[in-house]
Amino acid sequence: ANCTFLEQSVQSWLTTNSHVQVKYPLRRDLSTAYVLWAQVLPIRCPFQQNMTDGVITRCPDGSPLSACEIWNQVPAENPGQYIQRELNLRAGVLVEKQLVAKQVGFIDSEGRGRKGDFSVTVYFNDDHTISFVCLTSILAQGVFLIVTLALLTAFRRDAGRLVLDPLSRMLKIVLRYAANPLQQTPRPSTSSLKKGNGGSQGTPSQDTDDDSQSSVNNKDQLGHYETEQLINAIAKITDLLRKCWGVAGAGIISSNLARTHDGSTVVFNPTVPGRLVYALFAFVSINEFSKQLRALDKDVMILINDVAKVVHDEVFRWGLGDSGQCNKNLGSSFLMVFRIGDFKQVQDNLAKATDVIFKKKKSATKNASTLRKRLHGSKNNMSRTNRPSARSSTMDRPSHRSRRTSPKPRSSVISTSGTRTPTRNSNSRDSLQLSSLPGISAFTDRALLGMLKSFAGIYRDRHLLNWSKDFRLGAGVGAFSVDIIIGMDAGWAVEGAVGSEYKIDATYLSPHVNMAARMMTATNQYGVSILLSQAVEVLLSDPARQKLRHLDTIYVKGSSLKQKVYTYDARRKGVDFFLYEKSGDQADLDSDRYSPRIWELDQDLRAMRQHVSEEFLAAFNQGRDDYFAGNWKMAVKRLKAADTIMITTMIEEGYVDYDVEGIEHQILDPKHATDEIARLRNDIGDGACKCIISYIEKEVVPPKGWSGVRPLTRK
Repeated sequence: ANCTFLEQSVQSWLTTNSHVQVKYPLRRDLSTAYVLWAQVLPIRCPFQQNMTDGVITRCPDGSPLSACEIWNQVPAENPGQYIQRELNLRAGVLVEKQLVAKQVGFIDSEGRGRKGDFSVTVYFNDDHTISFVCLTSILAQGVFLIVTLALLTAFRRDAGRLVLDPLSRMLKIVLRYAANPLQQTPRPSTSSLKKGNGGSQGTPSQDTDDDSQSSVNNKDQLGHYETEQLINAIAKITDLLRKCWGVAGAGIISSNLARTHDGSTVVFNPTVPGRLVYALFAFVSINEFSKQLRALDKDVMILINDVAKVVHDEVFRWGLGDSGQCNKNLGSSFLMVFRIGDFKQVQDNLAKATDVIFKKKKSATKNASTLRKRLHGSKNNMSRTNRPSARSSTMDRPSHRSRRTSPKPRSSVISTSGTRTPTRNSNSRDSLQLSSLPGISAFTDRALLGMLKSFAGIYRDRHLLNWSKDFRLGAGVGAFSVDIIIGMDAGWAVEGAVGSEYKIDATYLSPHVNMAARMMTATNQYGVSILLSQAVEVLLSDPARQKLRHLDTIYVKGSSLKQKVYTYDARRKGVDFFLYEKSGDQADLDSDRYSPRIWELDQDLRAMRQHVSEEFLAAFNQGRDDYFAGNWKMAVKRLKAADTIMITTMIEEGYVDYDVEGIEHQILDPKHATDEIARLRNDIGDGACKCIISYIEKEVVPPKGWSGVRPLTRK
C-alpha cells in the first residue's frame, strides 16, 4: 500500500510539475519544462526496480508527458552540468533542491522493516519565475520613473511659479526701471488692480480712496506667497521712485540701478553728473494761495492734491508719449516738464532728419554736376583744334572755379529763446533752432493743450467745485472758486541731482525754468490766466498761434533778454465746463486723435475763449501797436475802447457770474467811478489793457530811447 501511494504520488507530482502554466507568452520548447530531473533514494518499491539509480524522471515508451524527451537524456551522474550545458540555461535559472531525512523507518521491497536516510533531489527550471520577476521589475521601474518625473515636474512648476518666475519678474522690473525709469511698472495682480481703480492704469486714480478700499477687500492683491509680496513691494518702490523723482531723476535712477557702466561695476552714487536737455517748462500755481492756507490750515493739503490730480492727469494725457511729467510739487505750485530729449539725442535726430530730407536733393545735384563736367569736357576737346596751344588756351580762358562764389557763412541763428545769437559754436546749447525739429509744432501744441485742459478741468472737477461750499473759504454762499495761473517757456536745461549723499532733489537748472516762473507770476500783472514766452509761441502750429494774443514786450526782472509775451484768452466766467465733461477713455481718445483742427473744434477751447471778439482784438492790437510806437495818447484811447468792448461783450452775452441787472449802464459808462462799479469793471474788463494803461499813466511819456520794450518791476 505504501509503495502504491508513493508511486501514485510520484506520478501525480511529475505530471503536475513537468511544465509550468504561465499567463504571458513564452516560447513553446523544452525551456518551458519546470522539473528537469528528479531522484528518490533509497529504492524500495517495485516501480523503482527499473530505476537502479533512483531517478524517477524516466519515461516508459508511449508516455504522454512532453518532458520525457529531455528526461530520458539526462544522465544520473552530474545531471546539473549536463542540463546547464545542453539546454543553454543562463546562470541562476537551474535550481537544485534536495530534501534529506536521517534514519527514517520504511519497508523495503521484500516487506522487511528497515531504517535509513531518505533523500529527494530535484532540478527545477526557474526561467519563467526569473522572467516574471524581471518583467515586473522593469514595469515597476518604469512606473517609478513616470511617477518621479511627474513629481519632479510638479515640483519644478511650483518652484518656477513660487520662486524662479517671481525672481525673474523682480529682476525684469529692476532692469526695465534701470533702462527707462519713467516707464509704468506693471503690477502682478492686474485684474484686482483694475477692479480697484476702474480699469485705469498708470494714472493717479490708482491712489484714490476707492483703490485703497479695494486693496483691503481683495486679499489676493497682496499675494498669497512671500515672493508675490516681494514683487508687489518692488513694484511699489519703483512706482514711488518714478513719482517722487520724476523725469529729472530718471538719469539718477538708471545709472544707479544699472549693473555696469563703461565696463565697471556700478556703485551707489546719487549725485551723478547732470545732462543737458531740451524741454518745454510750465509752472502752474494756485492763485491767492496764502488766503486759502490761512483759512484751511491742515486741510489745505487736500485742496492741493485735488488740484494736482487734475493738472497731472491732463499733462500726462496730452503730453506726446510720456513726455508730459510733473517734476516738482512746490507747495501751491507745480513744475511741469515736456521733455523733448537729450542734447546729443536731439542733435543726432535733427541731423538724421536733415539727411533723409536732403538725400535725394544731394544725389540729384551730384548727378547734375557730373553731367555738366562731362558736357564741359567735350566742348573743350572740340575747341582745342582752333586754339594755338593748350597753355595759351588755359591762360586765356577764365577759370571755372573763379566764377563760382563761395557761400557766405551765416552770422547768426535763431536761438532757443527766440532771439538771434552769434554762431561762435554751432554745437552750443543756444544755437539749436527748436522750431527746425520735425514734429515740434504738434509736440508744443499738445503741451499747451495739456495746460488749457488743466484750466478747464479745474472748473469742472467735482472735488474742487465742492470747495466753493466750504464756509471757511466762501462763507457758505459759493463765493469762492479755485483759480490757477500758468506760465510757459521753452529751451535748454541741466537735468540732474542737487544735494549730497544725505538728501538730494532731482531738478532742472536753467534760465528757461526761471523764465517760466516769471511768466506765471506776471499773469497777475496782466490779469490773465496763462502767459507764454516767445520761445513757446514760435514752436506752435499756425492754428494755435492764431489763437494767441501778443500782450507786451518786456524785460523780466533779473534778465536782460527782450521777451514777447503772449496769452491764450482763457476765462472761466460765464462758462459751465461741466457741460463738456468727457469720460477718461473719451479724453484719451481725443488726445490720440490730435490734429491742428482741435483749436477750432474743441468745446473747452471755444468756451473759455468765447468772450473774445474780432472787434476787441482789432482795437487792442491797434492800441498795443501805438504803445510800441511811442504814440501813447492814442494807445490809451484805443486800449480803453478795447476794454469797453470786452465789458460790453461780457454783459450783453451773459458771461458774468453775478447779477448786474439794473446797473449795466453804469458799468458801461466809464464816468461812473464809484468803488463798486470800478471793481466790477476791473473784474469784467481786460486785464492786459488795464496793465498797459496803468504803465502809460504812471510814466506819462515814453522814456528816452523808447523801443517798445519795458522792464517788469515785480517778479
